[in-house]
Amino acid sequence: MKVKVTAARRARIEMIPLIDVIFLLLVFFIYAMLSMTVHRGLPVKLPLAGDARQAQDRHIAVTIHADGALALNKSPVDLRGLVAGLKAKYAADKKQPVYIFGDQKTPYQRIIEVFDAVRRSGFSHVSLQVRPSRPKVRPK
Repeated sequence: MKVKVTAARRARIEMIPLIDVIFLLLVFFIYAMLSMTVHRGLPVKLPLAGDARQAQDRHIAVTIHADGALALNKSPVDLRGLVAGLKAKYAADKKQPVYIFGDQKTPYQRIIEVFDAVRRSGFSHVSLQVRPSRPKVRPK
């Protein structure tokens, strides 16, 4: 009986599956980087606004909790400590924006007190943060 001897094939790397794997890795790393955005505020339930845009720059975060407690870049402070901390940050960078993250249930008077404290510290770029509301779709 004759045994057929076949020539050994050379191993080769297929390019199409390799491109697919590289594409999937690229997509994974892009999504991973997008989820690692820097958010300096503490988690509070922000009020809704119809035309809200998310800022992507470096900023100072002042958080006001529902009970009126304050935090400066996640560090708890009182109103005097807030002014002192903001003045120190103002001396370092005068053009840095200050974002106020106030809980929905925060009394309006407390937000105004914090806003005044930020302005007394010297900052002129101050904004109140909101989350976008979902547009209501009316059935036809």
